[in-house]
Amino acid sequence: MNSFEGDTAEQGAGPERERFLQPVADGQRITVMLAAFEGWNDAGEAASDSLRYLNKLWGGKKVASIDADEYYDFQFTRPTVRRNAAGERKIKWPSTRIYKASAPSSNVDVIFVQGTEPSYKWRAYTAELLVHAEALNVDYVVLVGALLADVPHSRPIPVSTSSDDAPLRERMNLEASQYEGPVGIVGVLSEVALLAGIPTVSLWAAVPHYVAQAPSPKAQLALLHRIEELLQVPLDTHELAEEADAWERGVDELATEDPEIAAYVRQLEEAKDTADLPEASGESIAREFERYLKRRGQDRP
Repeated sequence: MNSFEGDTAEQGAGPERERFLQPVADGQRITVMLAAFEGWNDAGEAASDSLRYLNKLWGGKKVASIDADEYYDFQFTRPTVRRNAAGERKIKWPSTRIYKASAPSSNVDVIFVQGTEPSYKWRAYTAELLVHAEALNVDYVVLVGALLADVPHSRPIPVSTSSDDAPLRERMNLEASQYEGPVGIVGVLSEVALLAGIPTVSLWAAVPHYVAQAPSPKAQLALLHRIEELLQVPLDTHELAEEADAWERGVDELATEDPEIAAYVRQLEEAKDTADLPEASGESIAREFERYLKRRGQDRP
């Protein structure tokens, strides 16, 4: 996927968007599945790294897995060998791992789906994932991906939010993706979840194509901020924000060493700034202020 369509976090002010998670009765919990897959859907590994960060932050516990033998070509997605603390060699096989965590101070439970895009039997694979979703009482699905795009590293990373669920689009003031072409497992899972009647949105971060190698902490941070808005749960991203700042400074230094790259980055910056005028929309300021207030309230004793 190389197009970038749908609502973005940097858009200008428009109709106020309703919340993704609908209110429930006191004492009830909401379960959200967050899924990301390494490979074609994961430029700079920003999508999978963002979920790994969140899973670690919330102390996710493994609750299930999908066996690799049916779905992976091991010549393409090879197992790896590592030594454990005792110095023994252990082979780690590719798999899809499913974790469960509870968002602090909220009624939201999160199911993390993390793995590599499968090689075979995508319909059977997504059907198996939906069986796990049903068993874990999943109410919503958020699919997370990252793509390479003509965007500058020195500006906010755009995150596209789209859905093929017409009622959800109308309620949240979203657009359907206009992309046509080859799809990854994220696109297939989106359709399968929709057919199963689970409200589903897809998030795509635009990673600067000239710094496509992993890690991409600035894109991770942008995805986590969008997840934070969808779940209405404050996230502690201070450590990642520092990594993103260091990453941007490092790319700045590399760009200045090559006049052609520096000129290209300036061209991208000018195009981005022109498209985004005025740069700070009322909606983006309101979102950032709301995030600040939530974090401030969380830090109070």
